[in-house]
This record gives sequence, structure tokens and C-alpha cells, in this order.
Amino acid sequence: MTTVAAGREYLGVRSIMGPLVVIEGIHGVGYDEMVEIVTDEGVKHGRVLEVGTKAAVVQVFEHTSGLTIETTSVRFKGTALRIPVSEEMLGRTFNALCEPLDGGPPPVAKDMRPTAGGAINPVLRNRPSDFIQTGISAIDGMNTLVRGQKLPVFSASGLWHDRLVAQIVRQAKIVGKNEPFAVVFAGMGVKHDVADFFRKAFEESGARNNVATFLTLADDPSIERIITPRAALTLAEYLAFDVGMHVLVVLTDMTNYCEALREVATAKGEVPSRKGYPGYLYSDLASIYERAGQVIGKTGSITQLPVLTMPSDDITHPIPDLTGYITEGQIVLDRTLQGAGIYPPINVLPSLSRLMNDGIGEGHTREDHRNLASQLYAAYARVKRVEVLAAVIGEEELSDLDKLYLTFGRHFEPGFIQQDENEDRSIEQTLDMGWKMLKLLPKEELTRVKEAQIEKYMPKE
Repeated sequence: MTTVAAGREYLGVRSIMGPLVVIEGIHGVGYDEMVEIVTDEGVKHGRVLEVGTKAAVVQVFEHTSGLTIETTSVRFKGTALRIPVSEEMLGRTFNALCEPLDGGPPPVAKDMRPTAGGAINPVLRNRPSDFIQTGISAIDGMNTLVRGQKLPVFSASGLWHDRLVAQIVRQAKIVGKNEPFAVVFAGMGVKHDVADFFRKAFEESGARNNVATFLTLADDPSIERIITPRAALTLAEYLAFDVGMHVLVVLTDMTNYCEALREVATAKGEVPSRKGYPGYLYSDLASIYERAGQVIGKTGSITQLPVLTMPSDDITHPIPDLTGYITEGQIVLDRTLQGAGIYPPINVLPSLSRLMNDGIGEGHTREDHRNLASQLYAAYARVKRVEVLAAVIGEEELSDLDKLYLTFGRHFEPGFIQQDENEDRSIEQTLDMGWKMLKLLPKEELTRVKEAQIEKYMPKE
């Protein structure tokens, strides 16, 4: 062992197990401390996962191929992982360690911030209340996104969640307020074609200069996926709470993140919990999701849009299940709707925005919004029950009222939910379309909207 300026350096390790390296005979080493691993091929990076009186376990970000037990040199840096943060990082692309991937120079840092971050103190939280217009009727009208909210997208393999997220990034805005807006995009284990899709989508929309991208590709070491969302949120916190910007953070795919977490837990020999995931999966996800919100006295905010693909389309899988407990609702994509050619394939019945009522109504969207959304939801739920009944007894045996609900459903999906990928509907357009749908039903069925609202907003023809 030799002492160096940044910490201590050790030659030789006890063992190498997948992405983990075990070093014996250490002292003065702390948890989450950054590590440099010097090999003949260059320098790799890592961090301390566990530390005891005689040994430390180091998680290597890059591949461990080429490391040898006798000749590997490990240098402890004495500090936790910190990344540079500045407004200049908007329009740039970085890896998990904030190293440029776009061929540009390293960013000029305004500050160096630890990626560990922390959940916002509940006492200092402002309750979200500002409506965010995404231009997508199924979200704006019935599952409204509110500034400072964390609203995940529950998808599945092969569904159009990438297209939906790109459209939200292009169109999201706070109506009536001229505030600086930025997007921080974190891709974890994404395929090359998906990364190219988002890059082109940002460029073509003109939003690229307002987007900072942190990217870990599918063929990168899976361990880097654990750092990527935390690095992205560290920059988002600086832009929101130091610069005063409204920041939309997109995290895709959280399933890939959880798979990397399971890989590390298995390599450490931890006792597995549900589906082999570590028992601390809930608290680990909470440490990411709870970094969204608004802070009293700060003009900026962080709104999170995590995307996760449900394994085997199972919404009860541990990842979507735990995510639903932590976040404030979910947008659920449906394979049946996509099979029918409906874009976006958002199933509004299992979808939910728990903060919706705080961001809609008079002073936010329009006075009729809350009642209209409730009526549309009730009518569409009745449609699904009637469809099941029709499958049993036949459509011709249905009552006249049930047939009207079937007609409503056949108009609602292609007329309200479906829209073009580049169509940016205002909230007024969305609400007016909702009233147009309700005109297909008898007036006596509209029990959740007020008589005055029917007279004011229902189309006359």
C-alpha cells in the first residue's frame, strides 16, 4: 500500500466477482467512496458498496475484463461521486459519469454536486397545483399532469411508450406562464435505435438545446444504469432550485435500472426478495422518485416522468407495484388499443393522476373539467361492462341504452383518445371534444355534470 494525494492506493485484490472487486487490508475507507482502478488498459472507475474492518467491496462501473488479482491497483479517492453541473450542459449528451458522448469538451462546471442527492424534506414541499399541458387528450383531460408531480408510464415490450414520451417532451408547457423550461433525459440500458429515435425527435422539434441527455446503452456495463438516474437528477436539482427553471425529468427504462440493482445484489450474495429483487427495492426506488417536487421559496420545480416496461405485461410485478406506491398515479398503456391502431394506446380506466384535482378547474383549466372527466370515466367504464355482456348474450340482445353506450365507446377511442403523433391539442380543444362525446348519450345519463355546464358547453348540433 502506498499513500497518494487523493487517498490511499492498494496493489492487488482478494477476488473479482462479476462487477465487484474485493480488497483486503484497507483502512480509512468510507461507504460510497469513489475508486479508480488502474490496469494496463487504462483507468476504470468504481464506488465502495460495502466496507468492513478488514475489507471493502467495490462496484466497477466499466467491464471488469482484463483485471487480475495480483496486478490490479485500486486507488480510493476519499470523496463520494460528484458530477459537474451548469446550464451549459443543456443540449449535450453524457454517460453515467458525466463524460461527454457527443464529441464535445467536458462541461465547464458551476459547481460539483454529489449524485446521492436526497428526498425533498416534506416540511419544505409546496403542494403541486400548476397544470402542465401535454397536448394529449387522454392525459390532459382525464389523467392530468401537475407541475412537481411524479407520474410514471406503465408500458410493456413493443408498446409505443417511446413515441409517447417524445411527444410529451416536445409539447409539455405550463399554460399562461412564461418560465424557463428544460428537460433532463436519462436513458438506462436503451437500445441504439431507441437512443437515435430520441436524439432525432429532440433535434426535429427544436427542443435539443433545452435537453440534457444522460445515456447508458444496452451494450454498456449494466452497473452504469444504477448511477445514470442519480446523475440526471443531480443536474435537474441544480437547474430547478439554483437556476429557477421548471425541469421535466424523463427516466427510461426503470425496469432496466431494477435489473441492474438485482444483478449487483446477487453478486454480493444478498438474500433475495420477490422475483429475486433485493429487499430494499422499495426504498431504493423512493430515493429516486422522491427527488421530484417543488420547494417553498424556490421558483423552479422538478416533474418526473419515469417509464417502466412491465415484465410479461404484469402490473402486479414488483417494479410497477412498488412504483405505484411511491408515485402519484400512473399512465397505463394497453396492448389491445395499440393492436386496434389507437395512438396513444392509453387505457384511461387503470390510469390515474392522484394530484389531478389540485391542478384543474376554475383558475387552472376550466370550470367544467373535473365534472366532465368524471362523467367520461363513468361512461367509458360502463362501455367495458356492456362489451363483456355483449360477448355473452350477443349485441342484438342488449337494451337500447346499452347499445347507445356501445356507440359511445366506438366513438370515444378513435375520437377522443386517438390523435396524431404531432397533434398538440389545447386543453380547451380536449374539453370540447369530451362534450362532443357525451352528446352521444341521453341527457338523463349525464349525472356527474351540472345542468348549467350542459347548457353552456354541450354542442347544440
